[in-house]
This record gives sequence, structure tokens and C-alpha cells, in this order.
Amino acid sequence: MSVSYKGMLACVFGSLLVLPITASEANSAAKPDAQTLSQVEDKRKTLMADATSAIQETQAALKHLDNGKTKEALAALERATGKLDVMLARDPTLELAPAGVRVVTYDLQGGVEAVNRIRKQAESDIDAGQLQEARHLLNNLASETVISVANIPLATYPDAIKSAVKLIDQNKKAEAKRVLQTALNTQVLTDTIIPLPVVKAQEALNSAESLAEKKDRSKEDNDRLKASMEQARGQLEFAQALGYGTKKDFDKMYDELTEILDKTSDNKSGTGWFSKIKESIADFLKSNQTQK
Repeated sequence: MSVSYKGMLACVFGSLLVLPITASEANSAAKPDAQTLSQVEDKRKTLMADATSAIQETQAALKHLDNGKTKEALAALERATGKLDVMLARDPTLELAPAGVRVVTYDLQGGVEAVNRIRKQAESDIDAGQLQEARHLLNNLASETVISVANIPLATYPDAIKSAVKLIDQNKKAEAKRVLQTALNTQVLTDTIIPLPVVKAQEALNSAESLAEKKDRSKEDNDRLKASMEQARGQLEFAQALGYGTKKDFDKMYDELTEILDKTSDNKSGTGWFSKIKESIADFLKSNQTQK
């Protein structure tokens, strides 16, 4: 079942602030980054108009049944069946037909120490057998963008439509409505999860790279370069504390950050110094993005 988030919820928890925000409601503090928007656009392009239409026609059939308009309901379901048949004719092996996309961002404001305190408390609760207390604590430990795609399961959805038609023909409208509502509620969600701290580290490194390439940097430039590098490392440490990767993943990136700092010392400038760290982060995001 597709869940939609309405409005904005701000929940203060210890020294952390959790902000679930839909993409259309994102504020300047937690708006989707360019990479997220690019992925959303890619997923939007994969959406099937026929799948979306099939859902809309199913919803229309339910409304017609509520209003006692049997003929109109049957006509809507016939159109839905036609859309599904077209999809399967084009690709008989298709299992999931993407029909909608939604984006939610959870921007966790806090530091590594705050995360570690909560993790320690959760571990203590688990040791004490207080699993629900631990669950509520850990539910807040997320800083990520979730791109959810709603899919029609083609193994079951067409059969549900056909079953509803038979029930309507048998004047079993209540049973038909239950079948249709169940079909709508059993859409399959596939989520892509993008860890925000790693994306923010990328952004900081982009700023640092432009400064590192600048010849004859001023003291202010060097201060900004150092601050950007520190910000990148801090965001990676935050991501590690939140469990978005292994120690081995992050140790490699920390070493590459240290290497860059050495190269930019004494006002040295150059190009290509950030290629390894950028590649490491890109590979990390690609391999660690959670899809479920």
C-alpha cells in the first residue's frame, strides 16, 4: 500500500531533529539534491502510462460502485483490463509495472556523539529485553532520501480485476469492492535509499576541488578549502555513525582525504587530486543504495 506524507513533521529527540519532508514541501534546509532529483527523473521516465491508467480506472470503478453505477464500474474495469493486456502483450515477462513515484527526505540534524549516545541506549535496552524501546530509538537514526516507486504486480492485479467483474455480474457488489480495494492496497513499493551525509560530503568536496585547483590562493581561500575538507570528513563520519557503510568503506575515503590535504598544503594547487575520493564515493553510493 502506498503511504503518502502530508505536511511537515518536526520531532525533537534528544539533541537530534528529524524532518520527514515530501519533495514538493522541502525547505531550504532539506531540499532534494541534484543527484536525488536526477534519480527521481530517471524513475519517472520508467513509469508506465498504461499502469497509471489501470489504477485510475480501478479507483473510478470503486467510486461508481459506491454510487450504485454498475454499468459505469464495468466499463472502467474493462478499460483497466485493456491497459493491463497491452502491457503484457508488449512484455509477457513483465512482473511489476511502475505506476507512481514519491520522494521523502529525512534530514537528521545532529553529530556523531549524539548518534552514539542513542545507539548505546538502544543496545542497553536490547540487553534488558526492552526491544520496543530500542526500536523507537533506532527509528530516528536516519538521514536519507527515499525514492519510492509504486508498482502493479502483474501476477495478481489482472486476475483481481477479472474476479471483480464476475462478482459484479453476480450482483455481489460488496465483495467486488473488497477485491478491488485489496488490489489497490497491494501495490508493490520499491525503495531506493540515498544517505544524505554522503551526498553532502560530495557537495563539500566539489567546493574544495575548485579551490584546490586555484593558483595563488589567498588565506581566505585556504581557510575555505580546509573548512570544506573538514565538512566532508565530518559528513562521512556522520554517515558511518548512522551505519550507512562498513569501517573499511570509510577508512579508504578518510585516507584519500588525508592525501588531498597533504597535496594542497603550502598553498600547492593542481588538478585531478579529487578523482580517487570522488570515484570512491560514487562507487559507495552505487553499491550501498538500498533497494527493497
